[in-house]
Amino acid sequence: MKIYIIAGEDSGDLHSSNLLKAMQAKQPDLQFRGVGGELMKAQGMELVAHIEDINFMGFIEVIQNLKTIRKLFRTVEADISEWQPDAVILVDYPGFNLRLAPFIKSLHIPIFYYISPQVWAWKKGRVRKIKALVDRMMVILPFEKDFYAKEGMEVDFVGHPLLDESREQREERREERAESREQREERREAGGERREAGKKPSFEDSGQDSKPETRNPKPETIALLPGSRKQEIRRMLPVMLKAAKAFPEKRFIIAGAPSRERAFYEEILGESSVELWMNRTYELLGQADYAWVTSGTATLEAALFGVPEVVCYRGNWLSFQIGKRLVNVEFISLVNLILGREAVTELLQTAFTAKRLIAEQRLLMLPERQAALKADYAALYAALGEAGASARVAEIVLQELKARA
Repeated sequence: MKIYIIAGEDSGDLHSSNLLKAMQAKQPDLQFRGVGGELMKAQGMELVAHIEDINFMGFIEVIQNLKTIRKLFRTVEADISEWQPDAVILVDYPGFNLRLAPFIKSLHIPIFYYISPQVWAWKKGRVRKIKALVDRMMVILPFEKDFYAKEGMEVDFVGHPLLDESREQREERREERAESREQREERREAGGERREAGKKPSFEDSGQDSKPETRNPKPETIALLPGSRKQEIRRMLPVMLKAAKAFPEKRFIIAGAPSRERAFYEEILGESSVELWMNRTYELLGQADYAWVTSGTATLEAALFGVPEVVCYRGNWLSFQIGKRLVNVEFISLVNLILGREAVTELLQTAFTAKRLIAEQRLLMLPERQAALKADYAALYAALGEAGASARVAEIVLQELKARA
């Protein structure tokens, strides 16, 4: 059986790769082809186009790259027509996927949509198009099922796929966050965290020339997640680096996106001493004390790891002005959208400055602020459903195709 999958962003690459793994576990003889990234490729999918060449965000940016997008559109149309898959799975990326859907439908190929476009935020008229073109829609946010029901469309709520990601790391992180700051400081002063029972401190453990017993506690870590698209990173990272200078006692680490090259970040970093970890976001969030996060999936990832965060976003001015008039939501981060209130601070456009970011970080360091976030994160986790989204989607797709055979 041949399955064509189209994902256009790093988050789509991640969730699609897990879906590929789940489908292969249920039916090993499946063939996969389509548009994606390195994670999907690693699961055995043959790439027709790579997300790093098509990952554009914002009205103006899309217009500026229309030639590239149109070329990809023609390439994918021709490839689907020639390969004749048994099904196509569209993963988010609505500007491209919903335009492609009528062509797929004309070939009488079943269309599955995993991770709904945010039609509840804008362009509700798209629901009619989705209803006419998509055979099964699988949503990951708890309020989306009710939204579609009100629009006369039945969809499957499968839970959020991030619940399946690095579960052990998240559990470990939540246990650590449950301890008081005082307990952690005492543990650090006693000779370092997570030392094996009965193991004597050594100079190798400390990494210093002085005795471990007298060393200073390790500095708190602030994770910088400046997005995955080049234009995002160029706008976000310099402001974050400027704000970082106000906290010389802390350790700053950038989460490098898997679709970007190290050299791209190093060009922006220049002589900065801020560290760069490539493709190690979950490892970083697993040990971070705080995070400065560009709006997107990463805001939810940080929250699931229990990391106090500030959400940041600055886009093209004209694109933002257009979007602000079209989008019908009060918040931009997934954390706040799901909870329906401002649990995490959002610094948007002109509010995203080094001065404001510094002020918000100092607020995050207050015990009462951390206690409030801990309660909000617990409510968020409870709202997201149960783990196992990838397995549920795989089961839905394969069962549907079996019924059609």
